[in-house]
Amino acid sequence: MLTSFFEMLNYDFIVNALIAGLLISVCASLIGTNLVLKKQSMIGDGLSHVAFGAMIIAITFGFAPLYFTIPVVIIASYLILRINNSRNINNDAAIAILSSSALAIGAIVNTLNPGKNIDINSYLFGSILAINHSDLIVIAITTIIVSLLYLIFYKQIFAITIDEKFAKSIGINTRLYSAILAAICSVVIVLGMRMLGALLISSLIIFPCISARYLTKSFRNTVITSVALAIISFLFGLTASYTFNLPSGASIVCANLICFIICWVYNKLR
Repeated sequence: MLTSFFEMLNYDFIVNALIAGLLISVCASLIGTNLVLKKQSMIGDGLSHVAFGAMIIAITFGFAPLYFTIPVVIIASYLILRINNSRNINNDAAIAILSSSALAIGAIVNTLNPGKNIDINSYLFGSILAINHSDLIVIAITTIIVSLLYLIFYKQIFAITIDEKFAKSIGINTRLYSAILAAICSVVIVLGMRMLGALLISSLIIFPCISARYLTKSFRNTVITSVALAIISFLFGLTASYTFNLPSGASIVCANLICFIICWVYNKLR
């Protein structure tokens, strides 16, 4: 396996995929810690479906996919937060409404222009090896922004993650920080779709944090461990994909699953 890893580095497109995947894994694990601990992890799944619909619309009508999809998904995340505050619709229902509607709209729009050759599977299950230099730049900038936000506003993020009502009572603008985190999550989801696709990207948000919770107790250690496990799982999954000629997205998810099982078993034995 180690020999295969160093062999991969001879190919430029795999190096691009490796760098992009590592950066996205860091971002997704950071955002995932907030979502999982707040019991809002399904937001990632809902936004990935919205991203899929927006991506299909962009390609069909000739828009720039990335720059069209990101604003749409950010608006969707804001709508989820707004609907969640409604007395009539809870969070799960809001996510279900948006995600199912987006998938349906994407499927319909895809049939409007049969001349467009859209590879649906690459958007559903990912195509990490198709990442180019422009994607890499956007992903790198996003990673820097997410990391800086976590460093600068760590106390505020910690407060709204552990107890949002208490955070509000001590003067923290919980709506503002929740909106910022939702916007960042939207960008990470859109970028991560290139790696894992709409159906698998939410696993990159959920698995590392859940696995880390079996190993740590404090919030800080959970964040650090989550990032480390996300990186390890990605490297193992990508290497296994190259070695055994497996789908890259599915291999990365399975690597995260194996990591979760190991952490769960270790916690039980301990």
